[in-house]
Order: sequence, then C-alpha cells, then structure tokens
Amino acid sequence: MQYDAVLAETIGIRGHGDDEIEAYTARPMDGASRGGMIVIHHMPGYDAATKEITRRFATMGYHAVCPNLYTREAPGADPDDAAATARAQGGVPDERFVGDAAGAARWLRSLPTSNGKVGAIGFCSGGRQAVLTGIAVDVQAAIDCYGAFVVGTPPEGFPLQVQPLADRIGELDAPLLGLFGNEDSYPSPDQVDELEKLLQENGKPYEFHRYDDAGHAFFSVDRPAYRVAAAVDGWERIREFLARHLAG
Repeated sequence: MQYDAVLAETIGIRGHGDDEIEAYTARPMDGASRGGMIVIHHMPGYDAATKEITRRFATMGYHAVCPNLYTREAPGADPDDAAATARAQGGVPDERFVGDAAGAARWLRSLPTSNGKVGAIGFCSGGRQAVLTGIAVDVQAAIDCYGAFVVGTPPEGFPLQVQPLADRIGELDAPLLGLFGNEDSYPSPDQVDELEKLLQENGKPYEFHRYDDAGHAFFSVDRPAYRVAAAVDGWERIREFLARHLAG
C-alpha cells in the first residue's frame, strides 16, 4: 500500500525586507526527495481555492507553498477584504513581490527532502508574477496561467497598475509554460502572440497552449468562468512540464 499522507498548514516565512509573512504550505510526508512549487495567488487573494491548488501540488508529489502577498496590507483579514485593500493600492509592488517569492524559494530549498529545484505557478495577476519570478528569482520552471500585462499596459482605472515585462523577457532564465483562453481580454490573443514573439526573438524555451471557449480564470472551479475541458487539459500540461523540469 502506497503511503500518501500530506501535511497542510499555515506558517510564517521571511519575505521582502526580512518581513515575516503568512504562507500556506502542503507537503508529502513520505520522506522522498522532491522539487518545490511556489503557488502565486490570483488578484482575489489568498483564498480557499488557492489553498486547494496548493494541496493539489502536494498530491502531485511536490512541496508547495503559497505566500499571502497581502499580509502587510491586511494582516489576518478575510481574503475579499484583503484583496480590496490591495486593489485600491494598484496591486503588489514588483520589488516587494520578488522579495517574497525569493523567500518562498529559500524556504522550499531549506526543507530536508528538497532536491533543490523550485518552480512557480501563478493565476491572473499571479500569472504575470510567475513570469517575473522566472526573470528575477532562481527557479527552474515558471507557469503563467492567463497572466495579464506581461505585455501591454493596464487601461486607466484598471485595479491592477503595473508595468509590462516585455523589455525584460531577455532576462527570463526559467522555461515557461503558458496556458491561455482564446476568449480572454487580459491577456488577449494578440497579447499572447506578442509575448510568444518576444520569447522566440530572445531564444527562450517555452510551451504555450490556448483554449477555445475559455476566457479568464478557466481553472477556477468555484466561478462561472470555469471550463472543464480547458482545465483538465491544462492540469495535464502542468504535470508533464513539471515532471521534465523539477524531477531528480
């Protein structure tokens, strides 16, 4: 009988500026050496759905940790309230995010059964941050799930006020997996084309999958945007990608 226990718990990790931030972790308990995953929550925040995704990575055989990027704005707050506070400030500053992501990678590598390899996955605003992680943090894989404004600038009044990463694609050190809906507006299919062209021009290893009849947030099982076919295929692509880059 295979031992498949998973430990899931809330912890504190050291992030940007050595601040202690809240994080949620899930880890297999069989004692085998394995890679780790940084799970970057979507703009709605560090919520139950994101914690479920974190646990899913543990059942797939990876150590996983999801830092609460809104810890400083609203410590201990309900995810909806914390997200509203962060949105009112235009989102999480890139410099601070990078410090928190680097702290998450450090924590994963500190685990006794870490094999030293770390990946990052993000959804929505977290998709852009996953690409930024691949640029600015030592990771071996990055997964962008419909990340807005990797290319392109947010329109006036949009709650997320960030700069595009187009001029930094040449700095991307991690292989990139991108999963996108063809009915999405941010990123639009044209923006995905633009990102793909930049990756090709810079000679970066990448793999993109695009889904018809899917828009933004098609992985979100608790939202009307959920699309079964796209999500099922997307998870299989994620599984295959991580097996290539985090194993060993």
